[in-house]
Amino acid sequence: MGTRERVRLGLAVLLVVAATGTLWYWVAEGWSFVDSLYMTVVTVSTVGFGEVRPLDGSGRAFTIVLIVLGVGAVLYSLAGLWAELLESQLFQVGRRRMQQRIAKLESHVVLCGYGRVGRTIARMMAEECDVVVIDQEVARCDAAIKAGFPAVYGDATDDDVLRGASLPRAEILIVSLHSDGDAISVVLSARSLNPDLRIVARANAAHNEEKLRRAGVDHVVNPLEIGAKRLAAFARQPAVADFVDVVMRGGSLEYSLEELLVPEGSPVDGVALSKARIREASGGALILALRDPNGAFNSNPPPSEPLRAGATVIAIGTAEQLSALEDFVAGKAAPADR
Repeated sequence: MGTRERVRLGLAVLLVVAATGTLWYWVAEGWSFVDSLYMTVVTVSTVGFGEVRPLDGSGRAFTIVLIVLGVGAVLYSLAGLWAELLESQLFQVGRRRMQQRIAKLESHVVLCGYGRVGRTIARMMAEECDVVVIDQEVARCDAAIKAGFPAVYGDATDDDVLRGASLPRAEILIVSLHSDGDAISVVLSARSLNPDLRIVARANAAHNEEKLRRAGVDHVVNPLEIGAKRLAAFARQPAVADFVDVVMRGGSLEYSLEELLVPEGSPVDGVALSKARIREASGGALILALRDPNGAFNSNPPPSEPLRAGATVIAIGTAEQLSALEDFVAGKAAPADR
């Protein structure tokens, strides 16, 4: 039971005790309503003014019970009220510290929505970067904080809330909301606050995917469509689907997929794949696809395909191989022959 509920329960019990005491003195003792109420208040508050009128044995026995119940209810309410005030002060201190922590972040991820999907996203993204959660439900913000994520309570469609998550200095925005309309509003605001932001958004309806793209989303994900495709894949080609699932989600296999950008001045800039010595330099990594700066993919590129600065390389290999490949492409290893 929370502190606020404790205060409410204590006040409710105190009200019942006061009403019972007043009714007893009024009906059983035959006093006036004012005298009955006065006697009840004096008894419960323990001010010690004495009896309004003489009481017999039954009246004194009832007064003893009234004192015990009334004082207990008062102390219970006061304890709950004190805990509420203390908790409020601690919350304010914790919130200020969290705001200071968020204000220091740069190139972080802002996640709008901490539901079941959002919790999984936060856990996966936290392995590589800082994550700030935005949600308009207190319980979800508390859950995010308990999980170790700084959280901002509020409506993500509000620009001030986005600023509170240091969105202008963020690198990625992930929108996982139940309402596509709210998601579009968030994206429009976020794009104006940070034009260079990479935005990934969840679409709950297929007809809203294009609207999200027009609003400024870089990548739209439809969980229902992806789920349907995965179900069909497992039904038709379970071995292939299992392999892709393990590789993409870091399962029991040692291999994983990775993307890396060919930087300006890279030793492989302009070098054909057949001459770039990718496998030798990385220890066995394989290039599965190339993506040019315009976003077009070239799957299973031929050996004559040259690597270009600004292109994205999609490769598969072990962690050591992919790390060696990244160093090689960045020019930290022996240059390739042109």
